[in-house]
Amino acid sequence: MAEKRKGTKNIALAYFGDGATSEGDFHEGLNFASVFQTPTVFFNQNNGYAISVPIDKQMNSKTIAQKALAYDMPSARIDGNDCFSVYFEMEKAVDRAREGSGPTLIEAVTWRTGAHTTADDPTKYRPDDQGEEIVHPLDRLEMFMKNYGHWNEEWINETKEKIENEVEAAVEAMENSPKANPADLFDYVFEQNPEQLEEQKDQYLAQLKGD
Repeated sequence: MAEKRKGTKNIALAYFGDGATSEGDFHEGLNFASVFQTPTVFFNQNNGYAISVPIDKQMNSKTIAQKALAYDMPSARIDGNDCFSVYFEMEKAVDRAREGSGPTLIEAVTWRTGAHTTADDPTKYRPDDQGEEIVHPLDRLEMFMKNYGHWNEEWINETKEKIENEVEAAVEAMENSPKANPADLFDYVFEQNPEQLEEQKDQYLAQLKGD
């Protein structure tokens, strides 16, 4: 809304999962963007599960894209594992927003190959073999490039080596960096710490020292 008022060509891009569409904020955001025709692209990453809840237990609608109809907003449901589909659909939505034609909702159907978080165990709520037939987006891109003669093995190997060196250098820099100062957790919240916070700080630092 701010960018529209300022008259810029900037847009707002919101990424969210399928679970977020079951919350009020999603509908309020779409309604606001529709009413004021803001330059917004709503990009939904539908991986089929809101942590452990499958999409058929979240909603009764067949798709997420169809929810845009209630707000008279254009939408598209695409293959989220196809990088070209994502790119070109996003390009259309961004162009629409920049030319002042309002918001767009994109539903990219994809798959979460692993756990939702480090504390999550997907084997408790979905079969181990579910999703095995889905080809990773990078593998699909590799097959496309090879089939159409765009694959350069030498460049790929050079790039992999470069990336590995960058990662190793970053890990080494991290391991050699000075340890964080626990006092920083307390010292940069207020201009002057309240007495209670200073007491908590002293207690915490003393606990770390084993006093």
